[in-house]
Amino acid sequence: MADIVRHGRLQNPPFRLRSGQLLAALTTASALMLVAPGAALASNNIKTGSSAKAKAAMGSHAGSRSAKAQPKSRKGAVAAETRTAGATTARPARKPASNAAPIQEAGNAEARLIAVYEMFGRGQARPALAKARDLVRDYPNFQLAQLVYGDLLAAQVPPSNALPDTASIAKMRGNPAMAELHEESKRRLQALRERPPANTVPSQFLALSTRSRYAIAVDASRSRLYLFENSDKGLKLTADYYISVGKSGTDKATEGDARTPLGVYYITSSLDPKSLKDFYGAGALPINYPNPYDLRRGKTGGGIWLHGTPPQQFARAPLASDGCVVMANPDLKQLLRKVQIGATPVVTARSLQWISQPQAEKESQSITGAINGWKDARANGNEAQLKKFYLPDFQRSSKKSTEGISAVDDEVKYAQGKRVQLKDMSYLHWRDGDDTMIVTFGEVFEGEKSGRSRRQYWLRQGTDWKLFHEEILG
Repeated sequence: MADIVRHGRLQNPPFRLRSGQLLAALTTASALMLVAPGAALASNNIKTGSSAKAKAAMGSHAGSRSAKAQPKSRKGAVAAETRTAGATTARPARKPASNAAPIQEAGNAEARLIAVYEMFGRGQARPALAKARDLVRDYPNFQLAQLVYGDLLAAQVPPSNALPDTASIAKMRGNPAMAELHEESKRRLQALRERPPANTVPSQFLALSTRSRYAIAVDASRSRLYLFENSDKGLKLTADYYISVGKSGTDKATEGDARTPLGVYYITSSLDPKSLKDFYGAGALPINYPNPYDLRRGKTGGGIWLHGTPPQQFARAPLASDGCVVMANPDLKQLLRKVQIGATPVVTARSLQWISQPQAEKESQSITGAINGWKDARANGNEAQLKKFYLPDFQRSSKKSTEGISAVDDEVKYAQGKRVQLKDMSYLHWRDGDDTMIVTFGEVFEGEKSGRSRRQYWLRQGTDWKLFHEEILG
């Protein structure tokens, strides 16, 4: 098929296709064939042109110095698998499972692309073509949409009886850019078909104080970022977005390994896009990698951000950054309006596991017991009992130096036997061989109006929880 993208903008190609290049009308490079068996998505849950929350992006990397951009031209909308010319009618759409969370109100670009997929899945090729044409007009740098449009245009060409051009097919099958676009489509569709079960949260979010108004969870296996709004009724999934992670995948261990870290982190700042290169798009949100648990395990590196893409680039392959999580600029702008510095948690996981609220409460019981035991031992001035809650290599970071003072001595002197109320409790669980818990809370002693805010890192050893790091937040 003739070029449909040049310099990131839609052209009006003559489509002088050789008979074999049509490849029976449509190909999996655009992922349209994925729509055939049950991939048409629930149209009552996605509103084309919707203006708010959820999907659409592909990114680069916040520490990337030479990230690979998607090509500005595509020759031949041909991919690894093909369909016959008569195979354009799809089977009926598969209804979402009744226990699945509904697809959230979609971001404009991705919602419109999914609507194109859906129409094609129903055998409505011409309406799909019209919607695809409008989409690439409005988002000329959305390469996957360009390719889908080109495939739909090719579908309008009458099929030929001539044999396929096998050399051209083989060439396109080996084109890395086509493979990346196919993987992008596959992951977008997978994440939208396989919704999280209703009334569930990622297993890391056992409890979250309402002081954290939002929470973020990244599922690398689905190239998806989930945004939760937090209230006294708990966490509610409000949006999800397509994202890219490191070129070498996940589980960052060393500087320069092009991997995205796995763990529980917090947003540490918001960088003004005016201070950044265009490469980072609409802005950047650094996270606290390496966190104390990472440092304990000897992990190195830094500069891990959530950030956008250059102006000329809408989306990138699922594995495309040097370790950062990268979003489309419209999606990142939504995130920038919601996050709180130091208070918005970010979970990055290979694959998220979803649990119910009762499950989360049950999981948090053991750490709740440990926290209460620590609090009571301190209030009673029982140094021997309090010491049992600390690992020998415990470390604390705070604005006030406590050099030469053991953690136990400091705590006993600080408490002075007073009873304390712990409030605004957050429990974030991370398990990857070790079992860890990040606990954030405020404390107010009897007779006082204010007190410290702490973030503690606990490690399970056998049946006991032990403190290995603490941050005094204020």
